[in-house]
Amino acid sequence: MRKALDLLTQYAEYHRDRRNIATHFVGVPLIVFAVGVLLGRPQFQFGPWLLTPAWLVFAVAAVWYVTRHLVLGVAVSVAIGVLIALGQPLGQQSTFVWLASGIGAFVVGWVIQFIGHYYEGRKPAFVDDLVGLLVGPMFVVAEAMFALGWNREMLHEIEKRAGPTMLRDLANARS
Repeated sequence: MRKALDLLTQYAEYHRDRRNIATHFVGVPLIVFAVGVLLGRPQFQFGPWLLTPAWLVFAVAAVWYVTRHLVLGVAVSVAIGVLIALGQPLGQQSTFVWLASGIGAFVVGWVIQFIGHYYEGRKPAFVDDLVGLLVGPMFVVAEAMFALGWNREMLHEIEKRAGPTMLRDLANARS
């Protein structure tokens, strides 16, 4: 049961180049949106709610996020919930629209992620620890919250452990 600080620090070690972090602000939401689309089928009625596999996965993930850090967990759960809600209508379209939009957003999101990791000069964090797939959205939300002034102590501790962000010199970078 690793807490947010440890998870974010480990993830940050793979994300110190500012260009890589910037690509994550586009790529990660696209991937989460795509998961919301692709898991938007089938629908089933549960009392007054219309549920899909996306909402079941969301519920489990939200519990996981909130148990890592309450404030950050609620914030990332809200962000993910919005992206899933936006993707759900596409899951109810024709099979072509459902798959094209879901797979398309997923592929574009990952292409953007890999462009960022080119700048970083490191593989994505999930390659070494699959939990990184869950930490990615938490990292993006935390970075946005840090930029707004939230929890400077956590930000400083992450930077103390993982190092400061920078722009990697690609011309002099070793392969």
